[in-house]
Amino acid sequence: MKTALTLDLEKTLFAYWQELGVPVVEEVTMPQAAGIVDSLARQVNADGTITWRCFELKVTKADFHSGAKWSFVGDYNYFVLPARLYPQVADAIPAGIGVMTYRAYSKQAVAASTLPVTTPGQLTVVRPPRHQALAVPAGELETRFVASLNREVMKAKRVARGLSQYSDEQLLKELQRRSDQYAIYDPDDNLYDHFADQLQNTTIAALQAELDALAAENAALRLGGSA
Repeated sequence: MKTALTLDLEKTLFAYWQELGVPVVEEVTMPQAAGIVDSLARQVNADGTITWRCFELKVTKADFHSGAKWSFVGDYNYFVLPARLYPQVADAIPAGIGVMTYRAYSKQAVAASTLPVTTPGQLTVVRPPRHQALAVPAGELETRFVASLNREVMKAKRVARGLSQYSDEQLLKELQRRSDQYAIYDPDDNLYDHFADQLQNTTIAALQAELDALAAENAALRLGGSA
């Protein structure tokens, strides 16, 4: 599971490069033993060439030293770190690897802003990266970048379709799976009770509408008969 801080870094990194016209995707699996790139940016240059930028997101010192593979396979590669963490790990960052530091906006700054605040904080390049040769063929990067984009599109489509994409059997199984979460003394927290209440309210509203329509029809018939 990603921490809230990791998600904030991802959101801010995405916005940072989108503003520059550079698309970014998360969790891009590389071939063979090259690992998984936390975030990968595909930058189209003025001459039509492509620059690949890889980002490793770390939020704690333990996370940085966890032993997980650093997938620095792009033309330019960066760590994305909370500003407070950078001094603690600076000496362990390999030569040539850039660093972007993250600072969250204060609640006071957000409240005082006259413009919409679309990210939870801001990023600053505190150490520029040096160019390196691609560690993965450009064609592989292209293929895997597109595959990751497709994954995100499919996620968005599933969200847009909502529950309509699931069969009645699948929905029933999900309700049954959550049966152990039923809170006897706190019905407001129960999915079953919310569903039953909504169903009851919908049924009552439908019956009321039907009764109103019958009453209106009966009144019209009476008026017609009296004429």
